Amino acid sequence: MTSPPLLPRVEGLYCPAGDFFIDPVRPVERALVTHGHADHARAGHRAVLATAETLDIMAIRYGPDFARETQAADSAWITLGESRVRFVPAGHILGSAQIVVEVGGTRVVAGGDFKRGSDPTCAEFELVPCDVFISEATFGLPVFRHPPARDEIGKLIASLGVNVHRTHLVGAYALGKAQRVIRLLRDAGYDAPIFLHGSLQRLCDYYQSRGVALGRLLPATVDAPRDGFAGRVVIGPPTSFGTPWARRFADPMIAFASGWMGVRPRIRQRGVELPLVISDHSDWPELTQTIEDVGAEQIWVTHGQEEALVRWCELQGIRARPLNLVGYEEEPE
Repeated sequence: MTSPPLLPRVEGLYCPAGDFFIDPVRPVERALVTHGHADHARAGHRAVLATAETLDIMAIRYGPDFARETQAADSAWITLGESRVRFVPAGHILGSAQIVVEVGGTRVVAGGDFKRGSDPTCAEFELVPCDVFISEATFGLPVFRHPPARDEIGKLIASLGVNVHRTHLVGAYALGKAQRVIRLLRDAGYDAPIFLHGSLQRLCDYYQSRGVALGRLLPATVDAPRDGFAGRVVIGPPTSFGTPWARRFADPMIAFASGWMGVRPRIRQRGVELPLVISDHSDWPELTQTIEDVGAEQIWVTHGQEEALVRWCELQGIRARPLNLVGYEEEPE
């Protein structure tokens, strides 16, 4: 195989043949963005190529002038200089994509953040065979084996039936996780209004505009019901739990929806009474299965527990390397 089309640089992954970066951490001339989370999608680039949903999400979060030029991408090939690229679903959040890059007969797939499990709030992960696969490793340790999300949401519904005098205050990241928790509740038959912290409303409205049914959502910021939200589900970003907003609720039961809720010290650190192990990332079996499925000669590992996944690849006889890219922080997943 010839030299891979992508090179790690301080700004991020760079394609010399196409003169673009993937998820750059600094402003660049041309950025290809995998999804709308802030550690991947940043404002200030001259030109941004991403899915239509990711462009919309960036405009919601950063304002309409987050870049001077934007172009929506889909699964069709786009020629950039001496390269060609296409975007395929990553299964992470709405609009998330893997970016396929081809140069001189070599194919690299930048997986971005991805998950393999079913999720009605976004398009399902699409497997693309390649020469080089760039894998995230957020949960890249063998201890991470996420239970079915429907079972975790079942714990919340069971608690609502028992703890009828308590507000169930659910911490969920504003983009992707909050909408997924709401949809999981709806799919489990919970049809009562769900109350939202104000910071979630615009993104929930956008999800609904893209056909993701979330049911009746009401603000939890203005007119409190007479019962102080007892027996209700209230969803807010975890950062809001230590603010005056969170003190209005009746005997709140603190829940948190995150892949990190499988780690006991994290549960204790956040004072979580009802941990919900619901992740928008692949767990260890999904990561290793994906590496086997793509059939790549080389695996590049980034964004998380890199060394463990690299070592696993080596034991399987697969060439692997950690990218050690700076600027990709742990998401409040």
